[in-house]
Amino acid sequence: MIGLCVWIKNFLQTFLKMTPFVADLLEQKYLQYNQPSFIPNDPVCIPHLFTKKQDIEIMGFWSAVLAWGQRKTIINKCKELIELMDSSPHDFMVNHQDSDLKRFLNFKHRTFNATDTLYFINWFKDFYNRHESLEEAFLTENAEIEINTRQNLIVFHDRFFSLENYPERTRKHIATPIRNSSCKRVNMFLRWMVRQDDKGVDFGLWKNLKPSKLICPCDVHVDRVARLLGIIERPKPDWKTAVELTENLKQLDPNDPVKYDFALFGLGVEGEM
Repeated sequence: MIGLCVWIKNFLQTFLKMTPFVADLLEQKYLQYNQPSFIPNDPVCIPHLFTKKQDIEIMGFWSAVLAWGQRKTIINKCKELIELMDSSPHDFMVNHQDSDLKRFLNFKHRTFNATDTLYFINWFKDFYNRHESLEEAFLTENAEIEINTRQNLIVFHDRFFSLENYPERTRKHIATPIRNSSCKRVNMFLRWMVRQDDKGVDFGLWKNLKPSKLICPCDVHVDRVARLLGIIERPKPDWKTAVELTENLKQLDPNDPVKYDFALFGLGVEGEM
């Protein structure tokens, strides 16, 4: 019986690839979930609380990094952070005094604790006192010849941990392809900052990175649905799996493959699959 079930699963995956079913389903669900109604219950609602570019970047990045667990809890923890920063993240980063940091000593979300929080603040202060936009931390010298954002993520990781005496424990919160991580959270953040359309969910603030080179965020919902539809076959969710997923999605839209993240995530989190 087990062998028969495996055969049926493999047959269905092959069959689905050979028909327009997957393409039509993903297009339909992309249009369904890429709507303003998606925002309030997703961590993307946090950067949507702001209009200033730097505030959107800071809280977009932070909410993406904290995006594991229940979405309601993630959103509440990010709002707690905003209150601790006097509701002005960028202004707080560049102008705070050491005495202002005491209020963060009790902040925690799962394994993200005060040590990590204080380093994030220290890094943001150093960075925004020298740069206008967080996009600059992701830029590389050979952008035109790179096929995806792999090198951008590697460069950002190295720059993020360039300050002297950074806490080693904090490295686990910023993924890098060097460790073969799927880099789900950072890829999600890049989708928010880079993708642009008329639906208003993603921001499209950054113009130097191209939507065609983004890698699809591969969380548990996306991974499960993509496997069920036969879009990915690698045995575990890692960087190569995220690339495999994105390359297959490019068959549907080579210029904007990660738009189907809405469809895959929505199908999974809403229990439709």
